[in-house]
Amino acid sequence: MVVRRRRKAGKYDGRTHGRGCSKRGRGSGEKGGKGWSGGHKQKWSYILRYFPDHFGKHGFVPPERPEPSVVNVGEIDEKLEELLERGLAERKGERIAVDVSKLGVRKVLGGGRVEHALELKAPRVTAAARAKVEEAGGLVVGESADEPGREA
Repeated sequence: MVVRRRRKAGKYDGRTHGRGCSKRGRGSGEKGGKGWSGGHKQKWSYILRYFPDHFGKHGFVPPERPEPSVVNVGEIDEKLEELLERGLAERKGERIAVDVSKLGVRKVLGGGRVEHALELKAPRVTAAARAKVEEAGGLVVGESADEPGREA
Protein backbone atom coordinates (compact mmCIF):
# COMPACT_ATOMS: atom_id res chain seq x y z
CA MET A 1 0.00 0.00 0.00
CA VAL A 2 1.29 3.44 -0.88
CA VAL A 3 1.92 5.77 2.05
CA ARG A 4 0.73 9.27 1.39
CA ARG A 5 2.93 11.80 3.14
CA ARG A 6 3.35 15.49 2.81
CA ARG A 7 6.73 16.37 1.31
CA LYS A 8 9.26 17.88 3.73
CA ALA A 9 9.98 20.78 1.38
CA GLY A 10 6.41 21.92 1.83
CA LYS A 11 7.17 22.73 5.44
CA TYR A 12 9.59 25.43 4.34
CA ASP A 13 7.14 27.23 2.07
CA GLY A 14 5.71 30.55 3.12
CA ARG A 15 7.02 33.32 5.33
CA THR A 16 8.14 31.36 8.42
CA HIS A 17 10.17 28.62 6.70
CA GLY A 18 9.18 26.02 9.24
CA ARG A 19 10.08 28.11 12.31
CA GLY A 20 6.58 28.88 13.53
CA CYS A 21 6.51 32.63 13.89
CA SER A 22 8.12 35.04 11.44
CA LYS A 23 10.33 36.70 14.06
CA ARG A 24 12.13 33.50 15.04
CA GLY A 25 15.39 32.66 13.29
CA ARG A 26 16.35 36.24 12.51
CA GLY A 27 19.61 36.17 14.50
CA SER A 28 21.77 33.36 15.76
CA GLY A 29 19.71 32.72 18.87
CA GLU A 30 17.64 30.02 17.22
CA LYS A 31 20.80 28.21 16.12
CA GLY A 32 22.45 28.28 19.55
CA GLY A 33 25.06 30.82 18.45
CA LYS A 34 27.25 31.34 15.43
CA GLY A 35 30.01 28.97 14.37
CA TRP A 36 31.76 27.06 17.14
CA SER A 37 30.07 28.94 19.98
CA GLY A 38 28.40 26.55 22.37
CA GLY A 39 30.92 23.83 21.51
CA HIS A 40 31.46 23.14 25.21
CA LYS A 41 27.77 23.56 26.04
CA GLN A 42 24.74 22.87 23.87
CA LYS A 43 26.72 21.67 20.82
CA TRP A 44 28.95 19.30 22.78
CA SER A 45 27.38 16.11 21.42
CA TYR A 46 27.88 17.46 17.87
CA ILE A 47 31.55 18.14 18.62
CA LEU A 48 32.04 14.66 20.09
CA ARG A 49 30.46 13.02 17.08
CA TYR A 50 31.93 14.96 14.17
CA PHE A 51 35.08 16.64 15.56
CA PRO A 52 36.34 14.48 18.43
CA ASP A 53 39.91 15.83 18.21
CA HIS A 54 38.97 19.51 18.02
CA PHE A 55 39.73 20.35 21.66
CA GLY A 56 42.80 19.49 23.67
CA LYS A 57 46.46 18.95 22.98
CA HIS A 58 47.60 16.30 20.53
CA GLY A 59 51.05 14.93 19.91
CA PHE A 60 54.49 16.07 20.92
CA VAL A 61 56.67 18.83 19.49
CA PRO A 62 60.32 18.30 20.37
CA PRO A 63 62.31 21.38 21.35
CA GLU A 64 64.46 22.83 18.60
CA ARG A 65 68.09 21.99 19.05
CA PRO A 66 70.78 23.98 17.27
CA GLU A 67 72.72 22.20 14.58
CA PRO A 68 76.13 21.11 15.86
CA SER A 69 78.72 23.48 14.46
CA VAL A 70 81.40 21.01 13.38
CA VAL A 71 83.55 20.61 10.29
CA ASN A 72 85.88 17.89 9.07
CA VAL A 73 89.52 18.83 8.64
CA GLY A 74 89.37 17.44 5.09
CA GLU A 75 86.66 19.96 4.15
CA ILE A 76 88.86 22.83 5.34
CA ASP A 77 91.74 21.47 3.27
CA GLU A 78 89.54 21.15 0.16
CA LYS A 79 88.21 24.71 0.44
CA LEU A 80 91.52 26.44 1.18
CA GLU A 81 91.61 28.41 -2.09
CA GLU A 82 88.10 29.72 -1.48
CA LEU A 83 88.94 30.63 2.11
CA LEU A 84 92.07 32.49 0.97
CA GLU A 85 90.06 34.47 -1.61
CA ARG A 86 87.42 35.43 0.95
CA GLY A 87 90.03 36.50 3.50
CA LEU A 88 89.12 33.80 6.02
CA ALA A 89 92.58 32.23 5.73
CA GLU A 90 96.06 33.72 5.23
CA ARG A 91 99.48 32.44 4.23
CA LYS A 92 102.14 32.37 6.96
CA GLY A 93 105.32 31.16 5.30
CA GLU A 94 104.88 27.50 4.37
CA ARG A 95 101.65 27.15 6.35
CA ILE A 96 98.15 28.44 5.73
CA ALA A 97 96.53 29.85 8.89
CA VAL A 98 92.79 29.26 9.30
CA ASP A 99 90.76 30.60 12.23
CA VAL A 100 87.86 28.14 12.31
CA SER A 101 85.77 30.25 14.70
CA LYS A 102 85.44 32.88 11.92
CA LEU A 103 83.64 30.19 9.89
CA GLY A 104 81.10 29.74 12.70
CA VAL A 105 82.52 26.34 13.65
CA ARG A 106 83.22 25.26 17.23
CA LYS A 107 84.80 21.85 16.68
CA VAL A 108 87.08 20.30 14.06
CA LEU A 109 86.64 16.58 13.36
CA GLY A 110 89.16 14.23 11.78
CA GLY A 111 87.38 13.22 8.56
CA GLY A 112 88.96 13.56 5.12
CA ARG A 113 92.54 14.04 3.83
CA VAL A 114 94.95 16.84 4.71
CA GLU A 115 97.43 17.63 1.93
CA HIS A 116 98.45 21.17 2.90
CA ALA A 117 100.38 22.39 5.92
CA LEU A 118 97.69 24.06 8.00
CA GLU A 119 97.83 26.21 11.09
CA LEU A 120 94.41 25.63 12.62
CA LYS A 121 93.06 27.84 15.37
CA ALA A 122 89.91 26.23 16.78
CA PRO A 123 88.07 26.08 20.11
CA ARG A 124 87.89 22.26 20.01
CA VAL A 125 89.89 19.75 17.95
CA THR A 126 89.62 15.96 18.01
CA ALA A 127 92.72 13.82 18.35
CA ALA A 128 92.27 12.42 14.82
CA ALA A 129 92.12 15.92 13.33
CA ARG A 130 95.16 17.02 15.31
CA ALA A 131 97.14 13.96 14.14
CA LYS A 132 96.26 14.52 10.46
CA VAL A 133 97.20 18.20 10.52
CA GLU A 134 100.52 17.53 12.30
CA GLU A 135 101.30 14.63 9.95
CA ALA A 136 100.98 17.01 6.97
CA GLY A 137 103.45 19.42 8.65
CA GLY A 138 100.86 21.68 10.21
CA LEU A 139 100.14 23.07 13.65
CA VAL A 140 96.99 23.06 15.79
CA VAL A 141 96.17 25.80 18.30
CA GLY A 142 93.18 24.87 20.45
CA GLU A 143 92.14 22.56 23.22
CA SER A 144 91.66 18.86 22.72
CA ALA A 145 88.08 17.62 22.44
CA ASP A 146 88.75 14.00 23.33
CA GLU A 147 89.15 14.53 27.03
CA PRO A 148 86.90 12.24 29.10
CA GLY A 149 83.68 13.75 30.40
CA ARG A 150 83.50 16.49 27.77
CA GLU A 151 80.97 16.90 25.00
CA ALA A 152 80.97 18.79 21.71
